[in-house]
Amino acid sequence: MAVAVILAIFIIPVWLLAGGSLWIAVGAFAMQFMVQGAWGIIPAHINELSPGALRGFFPGFAYQLGVLIASGVVYVEAVLAEHLSYASSMEILAASVLVLAAIVILAGPEAKGIHFHEDQKNDVTVN
Repeated sequence: MAVAVILAIFIIPVWLLAGGSLWIAVGAFAMQFMVQGAWGIIPAHINELSPGALRGFFPGFAYQLGVLIASGVVYVEAVLAEHLSYASSMEILAASVLVLAAIVILAGPEAKGIHFHEDQKNDVTVN
């Protein structure tokens, strides 16, 4: 995830400042490849970081909170585009999100070797 986010930061100029149609297509493909490489596994990553008792609720809740926060980006992008160009506003916001994501991914805890099942003694059986 971290490698994909960091590479996406370096692809931003190719994506937005390309001179021809070929470079715009190459930049857009590379950007989507990196973004999906990072964001495509976020639900599984959130599940690994969730406390065991909340694993059924917390990942979806955290993901939806992220979507709620991200919904305000459209307004910020429009305001920036009024003062700058649309490409510049996209560049600034994409770089901001990618840098923030890299910091959170690299600084966050990693739960290697986690087991997603409970011990047999904790199971409740109903007769």
